[in-house]
Amino acid sequence: MKRFILLILLLPVLNFAQELNATVKVNYEQLPNQVKDRLIGFERAVSDYLNNNKFSEQVWEYEKINCTFNIFFTSGSEDFRYKAQVVVTSQRAIYQSTRRSLMMSVMDNAWDFVYEKNQAMYFNPMDFEALTSFLDFYAYIIIGFDSDSYGPDPDGGTEYFNRALDIALRGASSRYSDGWIAESTSYNRRGLVEDLLNASYSQFRHDFMHYHFDGLDIIEKDRIRGQKAMVKMINNLADRKDKLNPRSVLLKTFFDAKAGEIVDNLKDYPDKTIFEKLKRINPANISKYDQALK
Repeated sequence: MKRFILLILLLPVLNFAQELNATVKVNYEQLPNQVKDRLIGFERAVSDYLNNNKFSEQVWEYEKINCTFNIFFTSGSEDFRYKAQVVVTSQRAIYQSTRRSLMMSVMDNAWDFVYEKNQAMYFNPMDFEALTSFLDFYAYIIIGFDSDSYGPDPDGGTEYFNRALDIALRGASSRYSDGWIAESTSYNRRGLVEDLLNASYSQFRHDFMHYHFDGLDIIEKDRIRGQKAMVKMINNLADRKDKLNPRSVLLKTFFDAKAGEIVDNLKDYPDKTIFEKLKRINPANISKYDQALK
């Protein structure tokens, strides 16, 4: 159970029924003016959709999850079909702290959908709809990551990841399959959710929970114990390195968000070989780990 649930339950009549506190920003600069005019109100519609819908079936009694959707339109056609790149980020509150932890920061290059001016957006988890199912997918991933990071259940996000996978499977068989099919690219939706549900990463997901719940949440008050939980995750990854996909979308997503945070929290850790292990596990951020070794 989340540590701050009791605090929230004592707050006076606040509505935590919805899970997300989403900020949406839209960039139309690459589109001609006549196409831009058709997208008036799109930013507000997406924001309302993410913030006013409830994506889980149980009562959400926790703090809303801060997240951002930065949407960059890349093309628009006369038949109201659009393509966009989207940067999706989410943050997690750190227990008894004003700081927040970046949970994910991904660049999705393949949102392909139809939208007509002032089109209503309805939440319907039973059907695939290219416009809203993309938003649903990331809502489930965001909620899943947040749920995975708290004890006592290290698999708290599984139900949300399963829903995200269901969307990906239906998207792959639709006429908007771009981004939903498995591809050997550095990032794709299908790869992320399949990694999350792959038994090969079950230990990582357990360590992910301990990294946050027993590490990040307590490190300001008990630095030794907090660092121990973080180091355990790194050691377990190092031990399993040869058994994991070197192009894992899940591990890329994790380290893209966490490499700087790991360095900040372990820079005074006495055993510097931990950064040598990080260099082998996550060579994309080798410069950060080299800097920590100096």
